[in-house]
Amino acid sequence: MATIKRSVSFDQDAWEMAKAAAARAGMSPSAWVSRAARRQAIKDGYQGGPVGAEADVEALALADETEAAAAEEWRAAG
Repeated sequence: MATIKRSVSFDQDAWEMAKAAAARAGMSPSAWVSRAARRQAIKDGYQGGPVGAEADVEALALADETEAAAAEEWRAAG
């Protein structure tokens, strides 16, 4: 997937949480934030078509639901 470089601001807590989550996922913070933004846009009702030829919005949404359920189970266990 093509990338673009942008400057964004985060509150300190959000950035620390994103860095920690990225590390746990084995991703760079940039890749993790990009994935999180894409997933949140879909959850919030993004109505545009897939941006890239390989994008599958329904598959991304299903993966989000699965990941969210796993995260809730992990949080409940710990």
